[in-house]
Amino acid sequence: MDASRSLFPRSLEPVIREALADTPVVCVLGPRQCGKTTIVRQLAPDRAYISLDEYNYHQTALADPSGFVASLPDAVTLDEVQRAPAILPAIKHAVDRDRRPGRFVLTGSANLLMVPTVTESLAGRMEITQLHPLTESEKARAPGRFLSDLLNGTIEPGIGQEATPEAQSLQDRLVAGGYPEPLTRTPVRSRQWHRQYLRSIIDRDVRDVARVRDAHELSRLLELLALRSAGLLNTSNLADTLGLDRSTVNHYVVVLERLFLVRRLPAWHRNPAKRLIKSPKVHLLDSGLAATLADLTAYDWLGRRVRMGHLLESFVVQQLIALATWTEPDLRFWHYRDKDRVEVDIVITLGQRTWGIEVKAARTLAPGDGKGLVRLADRCGEDFQSGVLLYAGRDCLPLADKRMLAVPLSDLWER
Repeated sequence: MDASRSLFPRSLEPVIREALADTPVVCVLGPRQCGKTTIVRQLAPDRAYISLDEYNYHQTALADPSGFVASLPDAVTLDEVQRAPAILPAIKHAVDRDRRPGRFVLTGSANLLMVPTVTESLAGRMEITQLHPLTESEKARAPGRFLSDLLNGTIEPGIGQEATPEAQSLQDRLVAGGYPEPLTRTPVRSRQWHRQYLRSIIDRDVRDVARVRDAHELSRLLELLALRSAGLLNTSNLADTLGLDRSTVNHYVVVLERLFLVRRLPAWHRNPAKRLIKSPKVHLLDSGLAATLADLTAYDWLGRRVRMGHLLESFVVQQLIALATWTEPDLRFWHYRDKDRVEVDIVITLGQRTWGIEVKAARTLAPGDGKGLVRLADRCGEDFQSGVLLYAGRDCLPLADKRMLAVPLSDLWER
């Protein structure tokens, strides 16, 4: 992974550096193998480093959390902290005695705020940042300005350039995903890496974040969610399909969220109270992992168009949420679907201001394209800022409504 990391500078680095300059505890969360250890060690190569994956450190931290923290150097990185959450209260006491910025750097492969055994949030003492799998803009060494340009209203109509012959196709990007390690492998070996990765997480990491009756059931649910990625989350149907009760499925979905494998995208509604009762969509975080679980390859781009279209939607959701971590972390992401089944794949809000994004796999535009954006604009009124239809063409073209544009998907990594 280190070799891969050297090829792809991470856009989160300035965010982590800024946090280290004024905050006693900085926590970098994200899925396993996304590059957390590499980024924190490269940011502070002289800092003491301890991994709680190592047996001796892990056992000591579990047996005597206060003694373990008291024995640490003044500045230290603790890797995989979710494996010993009992040390967090001891870190709080240490920080209260000495609040120098940058004392503790923590990494975690589970969302600490969702782990029931975590009883200390370190509120006011810790800043949490999330590292995602590599974005396409990071792979391209591009600035990743699509989201900031959208928010600033600086995306304009224009004729795009032809892709270079060596440019990676959209379908290849979807099935590759963003984990650094498999990017160095052939597609067949990459898929094998994804399978081993999941097996390792199910066998090892699940027990750190939840009590699960049967890890095999969790694995089956993840495979089913991969087949339904970008669809509405229907736990009753999932329970019937898997032969489980609904409460078990709900619990397992939460576990998969804690491990950064899936995310729920809540439903947007003009009335905030109604957002709580409408069905969310479910997306797998990494499109490469989803493709492996759903048995999709780049060759399925034409033959299994619907499945690949859903994979593309999940891919775009992940790109945008990752871009937000260093562009505007206060953004919130939703989907829109009304009683007429008119949909917008992604709704972005900042306060009351609202943007809409639809995703289309085709290279050409049709007269009905963007109707969901028009409906969303009507619902938002003056709060609606603009809408974008991301499609597989090369030109940035105006739609019928002057607030909306058709924009090439490649702008996600070329801006």
